[in-house]
Amino acid sequence: MPRYLGVMSGTSLDGLDIALIEQAGSTRLLATHYIPMPADLRAELLALCAPGPDELARAALAENRWVALAAQGIASLLASERLSSADIRAIGSHGQTVRHEPARGFTVQIGNPALLAELTGIPVVGDFRRRDVAAGGQGAPLVPAFHEALFDDGSRRAVLNVGGFSNLSLLSPGQPVHGFDCGPGNALMDAWIQRHRGAHFDRDGAWAGSGQCDDNLLQALLGDSFFQNRGPKSTGRELFNLPWLEGHLAALPAIDAGAVQRTLLELTARSIADSLRQAQPDTEELLVCGGGAHNGTLMTRLQELLPQTRVASTSSKGVPPDWIEAMAFAWLAHCCLEGIAGNRPSVTGAKGLRVLGALYPA
Repeated sequence: MPRYLGVMSGTSLDGLDIALIEQAGSTRLLATHYIPMPADLRAELLALCAPGPDELARAALAENRWVALAAQGIASLLASERLSSADIRAIGSHGQTVRHEPARGFTVQIGNPALLAELTGIPVVGDFRRRDVAAGGQGAPLVPAFHEALFDDGSRRAVLNVGGFSNLSLLSPGQPVHGFDCGPGNALMDAWIQRHRGAHFDRDGAWAGSGQCDDNLLQALLGDSFFQNRGPKSTGRELFNLPWLEGHLAALPAIDAGAVQRTLLELTARSIADSLRQAQPDTEELLVCGGGAHNGTLMTRLQELLPQTRVASTSSKGVPPDWIEAMAFAWLAHCCLEGIAGNRPSVTGAKGLRVLGALYPA
């Protein structure tokens, strides 16, 4: 049975997720490995998301460090599973997104697939998003095709990924999978708690849960034109960032930091719930993956906002929520090698189905 590795580091930049799958008709998760992101590399990758001096050289150096980290993690996973590089057909490497501006015709993921192939001795499929953008698409989200393969059972279901940003995949009988980015997931909450409490994230949503939502701030944030666009649409740190938040805060009376955190959680929950009600109002079940699946305050709020929909982690279907994106890029590597389209025009708005990714032989 062919085995693939998927390597993913998302917009939260907490670390690298590595998933080993077996692909034979269906996808089976065999093993996983996680590597925390070194603080200085995380800071540099975040800095590269905005214009700055000497960007080309800094991006090249940062991606080589990212690749070295990925290669180290892959070696550890293979050793723990008593496998060699010859046992893996290919690595699907997403790389790290540093710019995503499909309206201007580009998206940038750094991750030097050639170096990863050299360090691991395994063929690498990378650069998944630009083929969809070249075909007029958003280049994101790409996971709905995998969500469809993994979770489509004929019911009216949605799959929600909450990483740095949130995206929905809508599964409905007899209809092509639909999906889009909803808006901020954890990115703003993580940035705010980092600034005020020095923590990387709000564990279980505890700080947000202790505060009161500020309705004036919430309405101001939800007034952004992104939330009125029904898609295809995707987003990132280019739009939703601390300066964006600070601009809204400056126009209002002073708000307690805890209330801001609670309002940011409400922004995430409301943007998701509003999007789902608009796009697929009769959804029976919402399956949540990504780091947001561990945020009890967020999960509770989603269930309150969607009383007719069962809200549950993907673990309820036997798939750990933390590994689905890494699994998706392992699956997309399989699709590339088999000549199977990995995008969905109903999601990204591309002109048609396209095989995604570029192969870097070992």
